[in-house]
Amino acid sequence: MTDCCAGGGGGGDGHDLVVVGAGSAGFSAAIAAAEQGARVALIGHGTIGGTCVNLGCVPSKALIRAVGAVHEAGRAARRFAGVESAARIADWAALMAQKEALVAALRQAKYADLLPGYEGITYIEGRARLAPGGVAVGSRHLRAERIVLATGARPVLPEIPGIRTIGALDSTAALALAHLPRSMLVLGAGYVGAELGQTFARAGVAVTLLCRSRVLPEAEPEISSALAEALREEGMTILDGVRYEHVERQGGEVVLTITRAGRAETLRAAHLLAATGRTPNTEGLGLAEAGVATSPQGAILVDERMRSSAPGIYAAGDVTGRDPFVYMAAYGARIAARNALNGDSLRYDRSVMPAVVFTDPQVASVGLTEAAAREAGHEVRTSVLPLAHLPRALAARDTRGLIKLVADGRTRRLLGAHLLAPEGADTIQTAAMALRAGLTIEELAETIFPYLTTVEGLKLAAQAFETDVTRLSCCAG
Repeated sequence: MTDCCAGGGGGGDGHDLVVVGAGSAGFSAAIAAAEQGARVALIGHGTIGGTCVNLGCVPSKALIRAVGAVHEAGRAARRFAGVESAARIADWAALMAQKEALVAALRQAKYADLLPGYEGITYIEGRARLAPGGVAVGSRHLRAERIVLATGARPVLPEIPGIRTIGALDSTAALALAHLPRSMLVLGAGYVGAELGQTFARAGVAVTLLCRSRVLPEAEPEISSALAEALREEGMTILDGVRYEHVERQGGEVVLTITRAGRAETLRAAHLLAATGRTPNTEGLGLAEAGVATSPQGAILVDERMRSSAPGIYAAGDVTGRDPFVYMAAYGARIAARNALNGDSLRYDRSVMPAVVFTDPQVASVGLTEAAAREAGHEVRTSVLPLAHLPRALAARDTRGLIKLVADGRTRRLLGAHLLAPEGADTIQTAAMALRAGLTIEELAETIFPYLTTVEGLKLAAQAFETDVTRLSCCAG
């Protein structure tokens, strides 16, 4: 156990706040507290920076961009007359090394190098456990009446007979592969499976994507179906409605037996990637002894003020089992730290939380789905705009996708926006602002949008509630 990068405000082993976990949520909580003049102990174990910078967002999006560039070069000749182009991955190891260099640079700049700038934060490396009056780190006892737990989550293997003996990959191992395999089975078609499956397929791997229900099961059905079609058009095999029976290794192959539509099938590949879920990092924290309640999946249960069931103990980020996005982890952690120090006045509000899946086309959403709006008792109206009606998509010769708006038919207020579009990630925040402002579909339809942009699709989709947009001229307002 070592102290490093410590400022001058540690105050011995007595602290105003102890934060357990040195990832995005932990740093957010520690910085929020230090900015108020609090003495903070930030406890990390393992590589500083957590999942996003080291194992998730940064490395995966770097690879997604790289293979996307290769793929787009190959598509250009099919999209545009008179164009000849091609690209290939000539050196996978070089690409992986570049990705690792980016990860290391961001980890240093956005985590380790920040600590000396906050005098109130003392960074301590070691395993932490809740103890009476504070937190124990090895033989050391850190005294504090307020604690924020932000220990994150990790990939978990599904319960399939044989899976623990075949050398199955999780997302972390997949993003560190030194060599591209010839084939891969990807179990799970949530955001991790869909993103990584397409990434490896575009890198030249023969990918079979399997799921128990459908691609992106939490997305709108129209988006799920359209994304699956787009992935199949790229050459991926997608098998839905699957039940996993058992898996084994035969020679140099993984052999998976499944049941689909009542029939048994056997699938073979060089690798199997399990992308079926994550589990909170709560082992060894002493939660039960401290009176901290957890879900059946092991997540720390918190209320809207980020309080656990134990007085003075808060939690934020993936360890709470909700909203698995780095920005929501940071947001919740700031609330936890400020409430811990200032009397629980702040509430966690996810009503206008944007979410993005970085497939291509990208999936982006904010607000209620159609099903959720009906369940909440709204008189629901929807509008679905295929990208074939969006001038930007026509000019780009890429009409894959759609925009779906959900509104209350009585108040006319926008309730949700859901996009499948090549530039959906950069469009969804406009919809989030519209929801935050409480705009009606008429107000959205009357807003001025720039022409030949993807975001203009929000205006067209709003107009489509009452108007046949195919009968409008360009820029018709």
